[in-house]
Amino acid sequence: MESNIVISKEIYWLVLTILLTSLIWVPYIVNRIIEMGLITALSESDADLTPKKKWANRLMKAHGNSVENLILFAPLVVVIDSLGINSVETAIACAVFFWSRLAYIFVYTFAVPYIRTVLFCVGFAVQICLVITLLKHAG
Repeated sequence: MESNIVISKEIYWLVLTILLTSLIWVPYIVNRIIEMGLITALSESDADLTPKKKWANRLMKAHGNSVENLILFAPLVVVIDSLGINSVETAIACAVFFWSRLAYIFVYTFAVPYIRTVLFCVGFAVQICLVITLLKHAG
């Protein structure tokens, strides 16, 4: 059955951001299984689960940061889309958010200095732009 529903570009980028955030855990969990063994990794609820590999520990932190930012980004996108106040600017902002988050994950994981903070600020600036868009339409 063919559907004529077309999602907005903002929702498209939100879905990609959700997908990205939902997959970040895979490499550090695989690392955990390699470090601890499958049985221990799956059964030890009281074990110290801090990865021995520094990259895996940083990826865990990047994942947490991504979840925290998704919680802020998603409602902004949904409200903009539901109110029909989408624009070229909001679509670009959502794309920038996705790409900045993707880059942030790699930069944080591989400990690239300074750029991590810049990428975080880019994502934050996008969220502020979306808030401003909403406030412009406030009654």
